[in-house]
Parts: sequence; structure tokens; C-alpha cells
Amino acid sequence: MKIHTDCRHFDGYKPCKPHKQHGVHCEGCNQYDPIEQRILILKFGAAGEVIRCTPILHYLKKHHPAAYVVWVTEFPDLIPDGWVDQVVRSTWQAAEWIKAQKWNLILSLDKDVTPCAIARQSRADVIKGFTLDDMGHIVAADADSERKWQTGIFDDLMKACTRHYVEEMFEICGWPYSGETYILPQSEPSMLNPVSGTGSIVGLNTGAGQIWPTRIWPEENFEQLIYKLQSLNMRPLLLGGPDEHDRNVRLACRTGAIYHGIKPLRQFLTVIDSCDVVVTSVTMALHMAIGLGKRIVLFNNVFNKHEFHLFGLGEILEPALPCVGCYKRKFDDGCPVPNCMKQIDVDSVVQAVQRQVKNSDQRTATLRR
Repeated sequence: MKIHTDCRHFDGYKPCKPHKQHGVHCEGCNQYDPIEQRILILKFGAAGEVIRCTPILHYLKKHHPAAYVVWVTEFPDLIPDGWVDQVVRSTWQAAEWIKAQKWNLILSLDKDVTPCAIARQSRADVIKGFTLDDMGHIVAADADSERKWQTGIFDDLMKACTRHYVEEMFEICGWPYSGETYILPQSEPSMLNPVSGTGSIVGLNTGAGQIWPTRIWPEENFEQLIYKLQSLNMRPLLLGGPDEHDRNVRLACRTGAIYHGIKPLRQFLTVIDSCDVVVTSVTMALHMAIGLGKRIVLFNNVFNKHEFHLFGLGEILEPALPCVGCYKRKFDDGCPVPNCMKQIDVDSVVQAVQRQVKNSDQRTATLRR
């Protein structure tokens, strides 16, 4: 009996879908779909970076339509439905499964030792991105990744870089970038308390994670911003995850701003989709807002602003200091001020929000014509 183990529908453990539906065997099956390439994407995290890598799926769909694509990640809920054949959560069991197979192409997009170790130990015709050397150091897998690798180990090269992250990911893969956009997963409905009023809803993402506390705008600034937005008949909506929960509860109690609480990732998409403008530091919420086409006011201080591709959806506010782009995770004695995020004043944020609300209103009016 001939069995097509190369078929997209073949499982090896249980009956395939065509057999369950029609009782067919491999020989003579009119749904036989041979896999021409096997492609592995190693992009574990962080959540925002996973979203930022989804534009490569446009290229794979167009240029490798017969490939079987597997994406390994710490955030499987963020992989868009229908764009890859299999989403695998990053575990040691998954690593063993990967190494037991033969791949035509591995896209190793994380500069992190664990996925790089998996890439090095896997059997593949081509590895793009990053791997390990014999001393366990992260290195570029080939010339296409060399520039991104070097900007990660030399501050002066990172600060001089003018390419955005998505463009860099395409370069790593060895492909031309043609403006491909984010692809988000399907959002899930959530029982949300209505935001009363008729003004624009302004999402305020109040944190930036525990790893980068230098990126967080002060709580008292958010409080002042909320009051000023309310005075302009806008509706502030607090956003965040577990790290921001206590802060958001305090702000909601003091100001009356709406806070829906902590939501699963796909429900959080629904919350962000309710906003007209999103004010945020560099976080997952930023990339969700970009993918949803929301207007954005982005706070930045420690990164190179050229890294962020807003697709024409907003503006970046930074401290007026020459040391912006320092990549520091802690403020220290070398900083000209104790906390440079305080240099982004509340009134400038209000003005930026007003500009983005106007842009959002103009876009809505254009879509309705």
C-alpha cells in the first residue's frame, strides 16, 4: 500500500482529514498535496518582536506557496491564523522534535542562545539569521545577517543605523523588503464596560515591562494627561498587562479613566481596536496598534528611533537630550538627568494626541466617502 508521507495532510499518528471525511487511502486520493519545502521559523519572543516579524509571511506565501511552514514561539496566540501550517510553543520537547527532522530552510531570527543552539544542531539545507559558534557565542549564520549582528555588539553602529526592524528582518532572510505590513491573529470578543461619552477614545499604555524600566513615563504624568484629555472631551482608556495592573487600578480610581483589567492576548487586541489613538512606549501594544491601523503617539528614549516603522500612522516623542538611544536599562550617574522620560512633558503629549485624533477623523471621513 502506497502512503504519501510527504502530503500536507499526512499525520502519521492518526487518520488524515481527507480519509476521515471521504474514507480515501493515499493511492488515488485527489487531495494529495505534496510538500515541496519545509521551512522553520525560530522567533520565540518578545511578544512585540513576534508581531514585527509577521510581515515575512507575506513573502513566504507569495514565493513559497507549496512550503510547509512551522513557527516556534513563546507566544503562539500571536501567530496569525491560516498563515503557517503549524505553530509550536518553544519547549525542550519541541527542540528535540525539531532536531529530529530535515529542513530546507531555517529562519533563526532571535539573537538568543536557546533558538540559536537549536538552529546550530538542526539539519538544514540553509540557515538564515543567527546561530552559535564553537564557544557558544551568538554569531551571524551568513553574510545577510552580518550587519544586524554587528549593530547588536557595537553601540556606535546601532546608533548610526537608519533601517527599521522589519526591513532588517527581510535583509536577514535575504529578501527585498517591499512594504509588507504586520499580520495580526483574529481578535476575540471580550465583555467590556462601555466607555461613556462621545469623544475620541485614547488608549494609554502605562508601562513598558520590567526589563526596561527606563522606558516608562511617570505615573503622575499619566494622571495629568488623563485630566487634560477629559477636559478636551476625550475618553482615556488604560491599557496594560500584569506589570501595569496595579498602576492602572490606581489611575482609574483617582481619575475615573476606564480600565478593563488584564486580558488574554487576543482579547487585548479587541480592547486596542476600540481606541482611536494609542499612547505608548515601545511595547507589544505599540505593534498591535500598528497592525490594527490605529493612530499612535510613541514615547522613545533609550532606542534608536529609526528602528520603529509606524507605517505613517503616528509620531515619536523623545526627550530633548543628545544621549537619546543609549540602550540603558537603568539610569545611572552618567545620565544628564535622573529620569529622561520626565523630559517628555504632558502638554506636548496632549498636542500630539490632538494631531493624531485629527488624522484619525480625516481617515474615517475619507473611508466613508
